[in-house]
Amino acid sequence: MGAMRPRYLAALLVLLLGFAPAGVAGELRGDAEDFASGLRVVSLNPSLTATLLALGAGDLLVGIDDYSARQQPPVRELPRVGGLFNTNVERVVALEPDLVVLVPSAQQRDLHSRLEAVGIEVLALPNISLEELLASIERLGAKVGRSRAARQRVAEIRREWERAARAARGDTARRVVLVLQRDPLYVVGGGSYLAAMLEAAGAQNVAAEFEEPYPLVSLEWLIAAAPEVILDASDDPLPAARYWARWKSLPAVASGRVVAIPAAEVTLPGPYPERALRILAAALRGGEQAAGSSPQSESPGAP
Repeated sequence: MGAMRPRYLAALLVLLLGFAPAGVAGELRGDAEDFASGLRVVSLNPSLTATLLALGAGDLLVGIDDYSARQQPPVRELPRVGGLFNTNVERVVALEPDLVVLVPSAQQRDLHSRLEAVGIEVLALPNISLEELLASIERLGAKVGRSRAARQRVAEIRREWERAARAARGDTARRVVLVLQRDPLYVVGGGSYLAAMLEAAGAQNVAAEFEEPYPLVSLEWLIAAAPEVILDASDDPLPAARYWARWKSLPAVASGRVVAIPAAEVTLPGPYPERALRILAAALRGGEQAAGSSPQSESPGAP
């Protein structure tokens, strides 16, 4: 990486000493022109890393979180700065970024403050709802000089949503639950981009009554809700149909409409939500395995 720029040397001193020694504090202010050319970006979220790659801005990345390294082969060799919730701040500063991008969360609130305290710009991009996800693509694109690519990406997503809604029009809306985790039982509630996918695909989300986007629910609630289709995106090794077969009173089980969903392709927000929408739509049309997923292996200890 060569000699560290004075601005980032000052930032490291603030982190280590708690103050900026005389003569270097001014370096923290930076200069607007520094951010206009040779932008250096650290991404602390895999969905944002994927978005930068989709917008043709992967060359700006100088550091990533551990999960991005596992999920995105093109950036696997970049320096890593820790996990989503245990980011190494000193390592981030040492990479001399002009911009750090992250998804806001309670766990990263302190990180956000510490980075800004040493003069590093932080762009927090929420992505719970569909509109937040689309806005984050456009905001990130504008920040890294890829506004046109971002607008095109968002326009295509909106067109796909409209196509899916037209295709589902006139179909009987089945009562559906999208399971994110089995034990404890987390499902997709109302307000999230996943809820918007279910609606566009023509499903009636039985958990839409919950205000939380991803509520923890009881098995008793699920049985009472009586979903006609269970979309299972959990990472449990036991195949979805075998797991839910023990609750034969569930209409989805009785009719054989328990469908395994590939979580990595559906539940993670990113720049291509229309691909996830197509998988959900295919799952609702029928079949024991959602399009795009691979069969789950049988567990030798399964009942």
